Amino acid sequence: MKTLVVAEKPSVGRDIARVLKAGTRGEGYLSNDAYIVTWAIGHLVSLMEPDELNEKYARWRTDDLPILPETIPLKVLPDTKKQFDTVKKLMNSKEVSDIVCATDAGREGELIFRYIYTMAGCAKPVRRLWISSMTDDAITAGFASLRPSADYEGLYASAKCRSEADWMVGMNATRAFTLRYGCLLSAGRVQTPTLALIVKRDKEIAQFKPEPYWELTATFEGWKGLWFDPETKSSRIDTKQKADAINAKIKGKTGIVKDIKYEEKRVPPEKLYDLTTLQREANRKFGFSADKTLKLAQSLYETRKLITYPRTDSRYLPDDMKAKVISTLEKLPQPYAELVNAVRPLKTAFRIYDNAKISDHHAIVPTDKPSGAANLSEDEKKIYDLVVRRLIANHYPDYVYKAGTLITECEGETFKTNSVSVVDKGWKALYKDDADKESEDGAASLPQVNKGDKTAVKSASIKQHATKPPKPYTDDTLLKAMEDAGKTIEDEELREKMKDAGLGTPATRAAIITRLLQVGYVTRQKKQLTSTPKGRTFISVVPEQMSSALTTGKWERALAKMSGVTNETEISEKQLKFMQSIRRYSEFLVSYCRKDAPQVYFEKEVYKPHKGRRKSAK
Repeated sequence: MKTLVVAEKPSVGRDIARVLKAGTRGEGYLSNDAYIVTWAIGHLVSLMEPDELNEKYARWRTDDLPILPETIPLKVLPDTKKQFDTVKKLMNSKEVSDIVCATDAGREGELIFRYIYTMAGCAKPVRRLWISSMTDDAITAGFASLRPSADYEGLYASAKCRSEADWMVGMNATRAFTLRYGCLLSAGRVQTPTLALIVKRDKEIAQFKPEPYWELTATFEGWKGLWFDPETKSSRIDTKQKADAINAKIKGKTGIVKDIKYEEKRVPPEKLYDLTTLQREANRKFGFSADKTLKLAQSLYETRKLITYPRTDSRYLPDDMKAKVISTLEKLPQPYAELVNAVRPLKTAFRIYDNAKISDHHAIVPTDKPSGAANLSEDEKKIYDLVVRRLIANHYPDYVYKAGTLITECEGETFKTNSVSVVDKGWKALYKDDADKESEDGAASLPQVNKGDKTAVKSASIKQHATKPPKPYTDDTLLKAMEDAGKTIEDEELREKMKDAGLGTPATRAAIITRLLQVGYVTRQKKQLTSTPKGRTFISVVPEQMSSALTTGKWERALAKMSGVTNETEISEKQLKFMQSIRRYSEFLVSYCRKDAPQVYFEKEVYKPHKGRRKSAK
């Protein structure tokens, strides 16, 4: 009897087969005397479309809404049916005694396997391979510590609920709004509140009216000082008349040094990357979209074997990786080996380890198999460089600088002079651009004066400025806004409950942004993401519950809690409660479109819903 291993993609299956020494080729699988390794091609099975449940749904009609089946049957995707048939045959083969689920270690990977397993009608025992790296050592260690599938029932329940919730909300809302306005309007539980964020920002920019303000700088004997209000700490002067009055007041007068002090400040290295922070950094530095960064990171993980699992929401490592990290740093090629050599002997960077801050996966770090780094594409090199430097930086000392503050008072008016001098570049030495900027922006040191010293006002200058509007979203800032959506809720009690619940997950946010672009709600100009007239009009007609981060955030929080449950009764209760709320919400959206949706005009689009297939929108 043999063990069947089911991977998520062919490339991963081949890697596992190589480690297991399963080299005999079959049609859609590899094998030896102990193992058969096969694979999906992403999703082989999905939820049926409405018209596959009942032919009447092929024609979109308001009278048929809401569509809320008790169960949503599965179907085999036609484009990959051949591979599904292979996997099904192997699962039910008399030669196979048990199965290892080796799909990606996360919610979506769990769903891919469970849907295939269910559709194949299989009942054989399953164990789970849960690894964060695709190196040979990681695969070997993973097979030595397989866990029973029952440990992941909560994860599967949350994945199934997420899938069915997206289907129900997306399918019903899209049909209801499209029929109401005669324009194809894609709606979803995550994409719509994300669009609302962009629309709100664009509205703030459009309605922004710049307000003038003035700043006054006095030149003393040997230094300059910027006027500021000691109470508000602001240097802004509301009117030109007030600025002129201060100028006239101090002209030709003598000031006195009220205070001079220096403070040494330490800045520790930035935390390791999770997927969102990696996407944000790549957008800032290279202009990469969130989707592009995800694809590059996935390639570095899956194909190149150079980084650990990228679809993570943690920025920490488990305690048991301490020795592994040191070993990884020791094996890094040039130019990274030179950077590592600068901090020998290597010591454990305790700040990056915290078991309590790791859920399914740890932070993204390089693997200890860097041999393929020389063959990367230019874009892959950029992402790999970010990941490697961030790990090395966390083994460097803090960045240390001395901040100086000089307070000068003249005729009751207060002026501040600041200085910054670098004491130790520390980890910032790894980032040339930052070091160069530091030297460009660094102010001169403070003058050699003492408290109580007097100084003449030699001159003063007044400059007019204007307040600036908020900046349009970029992938960087939108990802941050999606991640922090729960933190923007005004109700303090709700905000506390929702502080860890954002819009979507690190693994899905890039796809949401791409979806908004595809359906014409958002456009991208260089780095900037702005809403279209269609997107703005759509947000103007949806109910607040649909555009609010609170609604989706509550669901994401419930799904995350469900993922960690192992008790079958508790899982069933949480599933039932969650799906009941989704059904009620879907009914509400349809009712709203019928009775309460405002009358507005959308530019006509050609759409043929009775012929089409659509993916349920998140």
